[in-house]
Amino acid sequence: MKRDFLVYVAFVFFVFGLFVTGACNDSELEIKNDYEFTVTHLPVPKRLKKGETAEIRFELVRSGKYDKAKYFVRYFQTDGKGALTLHGKTLYPNDGYELKKDEFCMYYTSECEDQQNIDLTFYDNMKNTCELSFSFSNDSKTEK
Repeated sequence: MKRDFLVYVAFVFFVFGLFVTGACNDSELEIKNDYEFTVTHLPVPKRLKKGETAEIRFELVRSGKYDKAKYFVRYFQTDGKGALTLHGKTLYPNDGYELKKDEFCMYYTSECEDQQNIDLTFYDNMKNTCELSFSFSNDSKTEK
């Protein structure tokens, strides 16, 4: 009888052990921290005179929130010449800059009379990306 009791207790511990290890499966306890995002913007002028600055208002739109997520931007100018600033700082092409807020403004100043194109790549520390491109034509109209 004592032996049957010990077998029963061993069986209960075995079943309990299976239950506990099954309930703590890592694949079921994953915490989502990899959320996709997009970046939207308000309308932007299509024509700029040399020396004229366009304000570009952006909003980072996340599909979920993860406190340790960080967002960055880098840009490249494919045509023309101009300067892009963020938080009062002139950006260098291909360098990454951290975005501090979900809503922010960048300012593009035309430095030539040619067609100008800039490509922006927004990315996070989870390797998600969003790309935007802007084109500016020269506005050489003279005001009278």
